[in-house]
Amino acid sequence: MHEWLSRIDHHFPVRYSAWLLCAAGFLLSAFAWVGFGVGGWWALVFLFGIGLGWRDTRQNRHSVLRNYPVIGHIRFLLEFVRPEIRQYFIESDREAAPFSRQQRSLVYQRSKGAQDKRPFGTQLDVHAHGYEWINHSLAPTEIASHDFRITVGNTGSSCSQPYNASVFNISAMSFGALSANAILALNRGAQLGGFAHDTGEGSISQHHRVHGGDLIWEIGSGYFGCRNDDGSFSPERFAAAAADPQVKMIELKLSQGAKPGHGGVLPGAKVTPEIAAARGVPAGVDCISPARHSAFTTPLEMLKFIESLRGLSGGKPTGFKLCIGHPWEWFALAKAMLESGLLPDFIVVDGAEGGTGAAPLEFTDHVGAPLQEGLLLVHNTLVGLNLRDRVRLGCAGKVISAFDLARMTALGADWCNSARGFMFALGCLQAQTCHTGHCPTGVATQDTRRQQALVVPDKAERIWRFHQNTLAALKELVQAAGLTHPRQISATHIVRRTAEQEVKLLANLLPFVNPGALLAAMRGEADWPHKVYRLYWNLARSDSFALAGDGDAALPRSGPSPVTRVASL
Repeated sequence: MHEWLSRIDHHFPVRYSAWLLCAAGFLLSAFAWVGFGVGGWWALVFLFGIGLGWRDTRQNRHSVLRNYPVIGHIRFLLEFVRPEIRQYFIESDREAAPFSRQQRSLVYQRSKGAQDKRPFGTQLDVHAHGYEWINHSLAPTEIASHDFRITVGNTGSSCSQPYNASVFNISAMSFGALSANAILALNRGAQLGGFAHDTGEGSISQHHRVHGGDLIWEIGSGYFGCRNDDGSFSPERFAAAAADPQVKMIELKLSQGAKPGHGGVLPGAKVTPEIAAARGVPAGVDCISPARHSAFTTPLEMLKFIESLRGLSGGKPTGFKLCIGHPWEWFALAKAMLESGLLPDFIVVDGAEGGTGAAPLEFTDHVGAPLQEGLLLVHNTLVGLNLRDRVRLGCAGKVISAFDLARMTALGADWCNSARGFMFALGCLQAQTCHTGHCPTGVATQDTRRQQALVVPDKAERIWRFHQNTLAALKELVQAAGLTHPRQISATHIVRRTAEQEVKLLANLLPFVNPGALLAAMRGEADWPHKVYRLYWNLARSDSFALAGDGDAALPRSGPSPVTRVASL
């Protein structure tokens, strides 16, 4: 600062200049207003600035405003518009935060039926660490249809109503998190394309029923839609709702990728009569989702609960969804399956990449296993126990493109779910204001005026086209690989660059377990296939989610994380 300016600042802080200019402007405009009859509005504007400056210096909430009256508000304005400025003018097409412009554009183009081809070659650095591709065949196949299906519930359980599911479906998003128009459009799109729409734990609303699209009914710890007044599970109410022919599968939610191990509260002010009716709770009262279930406390009890849900639903495919955390808890479930002979018809593995549920930052960034590690652990365990052919595997976690589908299939998934992909198809801009109720496109809000911006017939067509065009692209990948169905894609088809001069098949880079390997290790006939099993299998118990033996004392005190260890061996 110049010396003369420093002297002025010593007697009258320069940071008050904007406030001083408001006072000078008011005097000049007031003089013009009194003397010449003009400038009255300017006088009011400058008077407002004077009052604002006075308020800024007296308030106690923002230090910046106390030191920089009037002009300090520019900081908050710039902070408010920063995400939009970054999204539209600064970030590159490849920056993912959490989805890149290129990923979002691909969904927009496919949902609109617009050109989704790219000229002039790839924008990716094919020599960068982590670059992946699928190997093609010199004898590509020809497939008649891209309507790839997988049957769930035909593998020997008590299921009597198997469901022929698409390999690409709408992941769990509740009415309440999404607007009524969003639910209507999603379900109509699912009905047009013959694929499934997961209700989310908010249960089945009246908007899910309008168009008759196939539903996967998710049952969370709040038992919404099938609860007693005290919040406990109601078999009678469940059976009545599950009997609806529109409900094709039942999914018990243990945890979700966005905030595993964390419950939730929908404030009473947001519990509208529509939401209350869907969830079976009082309107205007806080709606609580506990962090854990009350209908069971042990792995064996959970499998019996799943068996009872299957029976109460009339024999519909019943399974559970989870984000992998402690590996011994998943091993406890696997042991319970072996001991009881009770199997879920399917398991959906949710990756920590999941994000449609607003969550504390620590949970968003640092809780739960990513999809690759979680899916591999579940797939490998079932393979090692010779149960993989009897349990279908779904997955969810940033699945957008046909290559994403192919890659997850290579890691063991039978089908993939997508939440944010279909949100983009609805018109989501990734404004990341879902939790505020101020969604600019009417997707994630209960504001009736805002959601009117979402025109259901148009968006339903976009949902259908995104699904169809993505599967058409998957068909082209499958044909190029010389295969006839996505389920034939394995880790031997996907290649990953691990260094500038080195590439590896995923089959050689990631750990895979041979059929029956865990059974052989349990009998003492072979070594444990990987350290995660050697360390934690014997600590798991079918009668409790807690560790066997001395609890925490049994845990190893050093070494890498038990779940990441799976992918590093």
